[in-house]
Amino acid sequence: MSGHSKWATTKHKKAAIDAKRGKLFAKLIKNVEVAARVGGGDPIGNPTLYDAIQKAKKSSVPSDNIDRAIKRGSGAEGDGAHYDTVMYEAYVAGSVALLIECLTDNRNRAFSDVRVAVTRNGATMADGGSVQRLFSRQGIIEVAKDQDGRQITEDDLLEATLEAMPEEIIDQGEGFTLYTEASDLVEVRKAIQDGGFDYESAEVAFVATFDQVVDDIDQATKLERVIEALEDLDDVQNVYSNAKYSEAVEAQLAEAD
Repeated sequence: MSGHSKWATTKHKKAAIDAKRGKLFAKLIKNVEVAARVGGGDPIGNPTLYDAIQKAKKSSVPSDNIDRAIKRGSGAEGDGAHYDTVMYEAYVAGSVALLIECLTDNRNRAFSDVRVAVTRNGATMADGGSVQRLFSRQGIIEVAKDQDGRQITEDDLLEATLEAMPEEIIDQGEGFTLYTEASDLVEVRKAIQDGGFDYESAEVAFVATFDQVVDDIDQATKLERVIEALEDLDDVQNVYSNAKYSEAVEAQLAEAD
């Protein structure tokens, strides 16, 4: 399957800098609120909410903040904002595709902010559908190898998910990424838990159907700059790319960090 090797690099480390921690919390809390609004405030009967809560907790979002978001979303505590999911599309250097997922209560503001972030950083907005057709929706589950001092293996996960049958399990070094059909995400996640293992996150996301190799450091730097500007926007939840850096570019970027 194309695209799996770049998952860890295309999902940028939003919480790495203290200045961005508040923005990360806000995005995760918004996910919780929307999940509660759509499927109800009981995580047992709402697996999307369950996974949104899990992701927020793993990112150290305070429990009180999570609880308030659930109450707002479910209507138990006032009437929270109504958010729409909106997708925007862009190209960087004419070849790298960006799919920009927003969760917003103001479509005009979201479009304006995204367009400014894209064009000011040397990228180009794309016609609707021209980029999205290059991606498919898949379930993605992240599992850490170190589980309270116990090191789990790929064989452990294969055994636990034998009947649920994920499409692929990728060793990412410190953990594993499991890919599933979007409709099979909850079944595979539950199989992992039933096997006695914890998981870091489980979500349906967009994965590129083919890779666009980036072997020029200037192009990679521009791409990083565009993604960073987009991820800094309050309305932007996720930015997906079909870029795959060459080993030389990976090394140069790591050195620059």
